[in-house]
Amino acid sequence: MKKLLAPAALLAIGALSLTGCTDNTASADAAGDGAITVNASDDACTVSTNTAPGGTLKFNVKNEGSKVTEFYLLAEDGLRIVGEVENIGPGVSRDLVVIAPEGKYFAACKPGMVGDGIRSEFTVTAAKDGAAVSADRAALQKTAVDQYAAYVKDQSEQLLRGTKEFAAAFAAGDEAKAKKLYPEVRMHWERIEPVAESFGDLDPILDAREADLEKGDEFTGWHRAEKDLWAPEGYKKMSQKERQEIADGMVENTEELNTRAQKLEFTPDKLANGAKELLDEVATGKVTGEEETFSHTDLWDFQANLEGAKIAYEDLAPLLDGTEDELNKQLKENFASLQKQLDAYRVGEGFKFYNELSKDEVQELAAGVDALSEPLSRLTAAVVK
Repeated sequence: MKKLLAPAALLAIGALSLTGCTDNTASADAAGDGAITVNASDDACTVSTNTAPGGTLKFNVKNEGSKVTEFYLLAEDGLRIVGEVENIGPGVSRDLVVIAPEGKYFAACKPGMVGDGIRSEFTVTAAKDGAAVSADRAALQKTAVDQYAAYVKDQSEQLLRGTKEFAAAFAAGDEAKAKKLYPEVRMHWERIEPVAESFGDLDPILDAREADLEKGDEFTGWHRAEKDLWAPEGYKKMSQKERQEIADGMVENTEELNTRAQKLEFTPDKLANGAKELLDEVATGKVTGEEETFSHTDLWDFQANLEGAKIAYEDLAPLLDGTEDELNKQLKENFASLQKQLDAYRVGEGFKFYNELSKDEVQELAAGVDALSEPLSRLTAAVVK
């Protein structure tokens, strides 16, 4: 779970500070390849231009600060994520490639990957003549997004059914059943995590970790239930009434998520960027053991993130045939290699608990994630051209 916007921040979205944001009308080709340059620091987010023609946009984001940062292109409502690139270390540059139609947006940097971030208005004008995608390629793109949309709808529906079953067991105090269902049901969430995170109001309510909470935030959702089921020393268990409240909230908010997911529309860049985001989730949470602090079921999440990323890639793979054959081959091989690594930790229908892994085993998994991350970062540019 990436905490883009906390509930309290959503109430103040219109008052997000513009301090440090600099927009001008400099050439979007400052990076030399048509990219819009973004210079991010600990207190500024300087974008080389505040306008660009519709179509494929490339942002080259350089972190000139001392903190790890993230960059987002947000829709006009300030909540929906159009595209993002995260975990940009000091001195590191990363690219974000998106397809953006005419409209109003926000460009946003988030130093330290916490808080509301620093944002500025960004306008996409009408597309240039001749910028349309060829008919054949457009047909392949439509097939890819239709297939992925169907996958998201299916996973969202399964998540809702599973959440209802888990919530009933949790509220009733049936801890054995709830513990069994917890990692299994969460896999549906993890497979489509970027979709869930695009709903900035629902993600923190359902998936915020206790360590991510800011002062005044309420601890709810999956990880609140997780803490009660795998209670740490000195923890006071919830009453039946408190469990019921958590369970009811989980079902209500998952129903809302499912309703929204059924109406989502996708573009090829969202699929490709979503696949990379899923692998970033593995790198920043699952392979470090920070996601499932109390249950240590991180490898179930790891598997689900990997599956979700692979589905998005496989839907897009026909767009690589004949133009990016080497990239296609590398992605196929690296997905298979990382899956083989993860399979080594299977136990029955599940996996070993994260706290049972040695440091060497964790490092090997991290290396496998890195090996896949590099070619996957090139997928967006390959499928939107």
